Amino acid sequence: MEFNNAVIERSHKIPVVVDFWAPWCGPCQFLGPVIEELAGEGQGKWELIKLNTDENQEVSRAYKINSIPAVKMFYKGEVIAEFTGALPKHQIEKWLDDHLPDKDKDYLKAMVQQYESGDTNGLLEKLSLFVEAHPEYTEARVLLARMVVFEQPELALELTKDMKPDVLLADLTQHIIEIIRLLGFKLHDEDPTAQLLAASNGFIRDGKLDEGLDALVKAVAVNKSYEKDLPRLAVIGIFNVLGEKHELTLKYRKKFNMALY
Repeated sequence: MEFNNAVIERSHKIPVVVDFWAPWCGPCQFLGPVIEELAGEGQGKWELIKLNTDENQEVSRAYKINSIPAVKMFYKGEVIAEFTGALPKHQIEKWLDDHLPDKDKDYLKAMVQQYESGDTNGLLEKLSLFVEAHPEYTEARVLLARMVVFEQPELALELTKDMKPDVLLADLTQHIIEIIRLLGFKLHDEDPTAQLLAASNGFIRDGKLDEGLDALVKAVAVNKSYEKDLPRLAVIGIFNVLGEKHELTLKYRKKFNMALY
């Protein structure tokens, strides 16, 4: 095998994963079929090259292969990720998912960075189109839910309703769900806490988040545990959705802490 052509040059067109192995290596015999199966399932997103270290000692020395099996991912002529040992299939799948270059992932990463920078100009439209085309990207759905939860709680609920507890951003998803619970609250008695929750709901739906937080913190002071901790959890949810540096989080954090005790 001509390593430069098969791996280095080819990696400028598609990621190439190289499995450094040898016939006498027991763990290599376990890893080989697993990574070959994954290559077959990869739908052409990456290619696998099996490199016998006994027959390619110069290449093995160049890439400092001291123990095998060793797996390296090449992209644009460079090693961008690697692992050693016979990992189980699910761990290799995660490794591939974490490191394979992907235009959609890069686009999503750029949108996340744009949101975190505070620049949301045009972001909602771009993100909505992305989620419509790629609903499998959990992070995109959570980010969109985060952006629309106050104005469109029903859409936020639709975006998060089938999230599993162990998904990426599970904590943020739960905070969004608590806000949705607040915005779905219906006044059903004359309890002072219920009155304040209903007021908070109305303010937030009218776009008056400051007044909504004020009423909600007052509800915490009256009865933080009302309706399965709704007042307390809704405030925490709003703080997390807005972010710790948001002006309203800074304004109400101390008031909230005082209301708790």
